[in-house]
Amino acid sequence: MAVAPRSASGAWLLLVFNVPSKNPSARVEIWRKLKRLGALPLRTSGYLLPNTPANQERFEWVAAIIRKNKGEASVAQVTSFNGLSHETITHLFLEARNHEYQQLITALRKRRAHKPGQLAGLRRRLTSIAAIDFFESPLRKRVESMLDAADHGQNATSGRGRKGREFLNRSWVTRPRPGIDRVSSAWLIQRFIDPNARFVFAPDPRQFPGAIPFDMFTTEGFGHRGENCTFETLTREFSIKDRKVRAISQIIHDADLEDEKFGRQEGLGLDRVLNGWARQQISDDELLRRGIELIEGLYSAL
Repeated sequence: MAVAPRSASGAWLLLVFNVPSKNPSARVEIWRKLKRLGALPLRTSGYLLPNTPANQERFEWVAAIIRKNKGEASVAQVTSFNGLSHETITHLFLEARNHEYQQLITALRKRRAHKPGQLAGLRRRLTSIAAIDFFESPLRKRVESMLDAADHGQNATSGRGRKGREFLNRSWVTRPRPGIDRVSSAWLIQRFIDPNARFVFAPDPRQFPGAIPFDMFTTEGFGHRGENCTFETLTREFSIKDRKVRAISQIIHDADLEDEKFGRQEGLGLDRVLNGWARQQISDDELLRRGIELIEGLYSAL
């Protein structure tokens, strides 16, 4: 279990404040902000957070809002509060996060099948809780596993995966100016399907007879199928079970289709980087090379 950093000035940040009672809307706004920050409420009007630079900045912003609403606020570094030991305060933070994780577990157990929008909402909620899980509650991994299982059950297919030598040492053709789905699909092909894959670009796959089309505007080869992007189609067709690939497929889906099915935001930045490179008029080969390196970096980081 992680613990808050100890320092000579104190392991905790304490925010004490008061807001005029005649301004109830401001009081509610401040309470909501503190709740989103994961601050621990005390019996007085004080709130605690672990002493980190990020939390210091967050408390200072809340203090500025309080003062703007004609209230008073102070942020202090403390070693303890009201005689509570470091371990006791840590336990109180864990209890608060455990309660929120347990709510997610209950929601996941209520129904055997969840709609895509419901799972996306639960995953967004998990991301919010994890951001303020300062002491790494063991329930977090349990919720992550349950969500992964729900996603896997939702997307399971009855078909057998494609295997064999027919997809080795081949040329693969896709449209020019590859975006995030085509770049990530090329990475997947090269890393898990055909290590010696060669990639060519054409608006029509018939320009390269014998090449395997992917993400083309035709029914040939591998592309969008149903609600799946090309990356997801390849993952399922070739029965790729890698856990990190499953996470990347969710990231690429949300960035490519923009339907927030999985509640993953990471791909939006990757997509913008690729679009920026494309505007620099670099070649398709160079754009693909850079994109593959980008996805490999994402895979390593997960």
